[in-house]
Amino acid sequence: MITEPLTPQPAIPVASLDDPAFYISRELSWLEFNDRVLEEGLDERNALMERLKFVAIYGTNLDEFFMIRVAAIKQQIEAQVMRRSEDGRTPTEHLAAISQRLRTSLPLQMRLLNEQLLPALDLEGIRLMRVGELDDETQAVLERTFDDNVFPVLTPLAVDSGHPFPYISNLSLSLAVELEEATSDGVELHFARVKIPPTLPRFVPVEGAKERRFVLLEDLIAHHLDGLFPGMHVRDSYLFRVTRDADLDLQEDEADDLLRAIESELRRRRFGEPVRLEVERGMPEYIRDFLCSSLELEPVDCYEIEGLMALSDLWQIVNLPGYEHLRDKPYMPAIPKRLIGVTDIFAQIREGDILLHHPYESFDPVIQFLQQAAEDEKVLAIKATLYRTSGTNSPIVRALLTAAENEKQVAVVIELKARFDEQNNIEWAKRLERAGAHVVYGFANQKVHAKTLLVVRQDEDGLRRYMHFGTGNYNEKTARLYTDLSLFTCRHDLGTDDAALFNALTGFSKVTDYEDLWVAPVTFHRELIARIDRETEHARAGRTAGIRAKINAITEGDVVRALYRASQAGVPIDLLVRGMCVLRPGVPGVSENIRVRSIVGRFLEHSRIFTFDNGGDLETIIASADWMGRNLDRRVELAVPVLDPVMAETLASQILTVLLADNVKSRELRGDGTYARLSPGPGEMPVDAQRVFLAQAQGL
Repeated sequence: MITEPLTPQPAIPVASLDDPAFYISRELSWLEFNDRVLEEGLDERNALMERLKFVAIYGTNLDEFFMIRVAAIKQQIEAQVMRRSEDGRTPTEHLAAISQRLRTSLPLQMRLLNEQLLPALDLEGIRLMRVGELDDETQAVLERTFDDNVFPVLTPLAVDSGHPFPYISNLSLSLAVELEEATSDGVELHFARVKIPPTLPRFVPVEGAKERRFVLLEDLIAHHLDGLFPGMHVRDSYLFRVTRDADLDLQEDEADDLLRAIESELRRRRFGEPVRLEVERGMPEYIRDFLCSSLELEPVDCYEIEGLMALSDLWQIVNLPGYEHLRDKPYMPAIPKRLIGVTDIFAQIREGDILLHHPYESFDPVIQFLQQAAEDEKVLAIKATLYRTSGTNSPIVRALLTAAENEKQVAVVIELKARFDEQNNIEWAKRLERAGAHVVYGFANQKVHAKTLLVVRQDEDGLRRYMHFGTGNYNEKTARLYTDLSLFTCRHDLGTDDAALFNALTGFSKVTDYEDLWVAPVTFHRELIARIDRETEHARAGRTAGIRAKINAITEGDVVRALYRASQAGVPIDLLVRGMCVLRPGVPGVSENIRVRSIVGRFLEHSRIFTFDNGGDLETIIASADWMGRNLDRRVELAVPVLDPVMAETLASQILTVLLADNVKSRELRGDGTYARLSPGPGEMPVDAQRVFLAQAQGL
């Protein structure tokens, strides 16, 4: 909650706001966020399958962190970049700090899985067993499974003077196998690698049991290694896993044909430079050293794992059918009363703006908006930006295909560089082109991350533009998992701006200003700084001032310094930052008026909302962008003013207020860069914001 402004302190000179002591490492801040995810797995108030889900998310997040962030740091080290980040660390120091921090977090994760979650699953009849623990009859059944379904897929690779160290693909699991061969000169030791096939289920079902029993695929393979190396004695085997640089590296002058360039980069992704080696605990030091040497990794890059590797594979268990008592209670997203039974969504938009709060309110109206536009004879043109969709059967893209087939003018800006969704977007781009749509692939040096749909319709009183603006992707699946906002409007000025944006995206238009929209990289950054500076001036003049913002990350230095100046002037600032936050709150004379909280709960907090008190004339903004350099300066992003005063007040005084009152899933950032979980004080009621919004949507 916003508190009364504190007595302004003497302002610290602007130059000194660059002091590294005022900044938190963005990498360590990200690891703090992932620890908050893991904390949800530790929380016994959460259902068992949900706790397991958070462990899977923790592992998936960490994989991406190494593939992108750590890979970038290692590139800087290789290029001998010595420039320090705003928190004062060099790339080498950052790498060491990451390694040190993870050697604390990873054992906690493994203890949670090994000592709490797996035993709890066992009590529920979901058992992960070793092959050697099974009776002879069951082992015989598994042996047939191995012979029929696993053995034909395996390719053992020897490593010696005649067989160079094999290529280890990104995120693949492998067995390092020690072999002994009896020769006339005595016993010779050999080394081989066996890849665990990623095309087979990691958790192999054990048939014939009342419980759901599984063995790990790597354990099944290790149990039958003798069959892969006849005439040799298998001394032992050890699991390991390699993570590689997976970020696309497109050179602008090499990307005249962006589609082909990205297709080529995707083929190269699995061959990126190694950045991490995970090894099974107990692996002999000489094998570990050999793997590090062969992969050209340092000891700081090697992590010993006691238990399960590749935690993202836990989704196979999380998604087991049944076990509803081990999951969150299901819910049905609500349809706002204004849209219940509506067949003409355009008529509703003409009556006034419509705001949806996902996932509490359904994403279906967004799909209906496009589907109606695709079939409506009065619709002349549809324009859309697509960053991530829902895979091979997206209703959003199907509606765009229908519109193109109905000979409407369809223009789609598809971001081919949406990380880890590139292949999916390439396929959609080709299908849309075949249907007759105009497809723009974005730009080599900028991602198009803005979320907007524009429909041009011939109404009885003339042409009108209908728009949807969102804070999240056009993906009906993640719309049930992420908190986001949708705004439908046909306001003329917003339509003019949105049309200008699409002209800039699809043509040679060089728009340098917009009436109402903030558009990155053109105006967003300066508009944001201007709003923060305006609050600073209001506070200095004794007028009402205040900033509240809900974002996913804040790392951009100019924005942080503007917030510091506002705090020095006495502006109360409340930030809800889900992930990275380099701003250090509570620094005397700098940021004592700034509070930072993070909510990690059932749904991923993804929406971006900014409010500025503005001397009593409240301004409310929703956006696709976070306060990061990449969003503000190197992407196409949108921020949209909420011009309906009732909706603006709802966002400010209801949604943001409830989120800031959360004392169940909320953590507060302390000045040392760590987070303290909040809990209800004496006499206080517990407030779980996501549960409050669910109850409101369900009419409870």
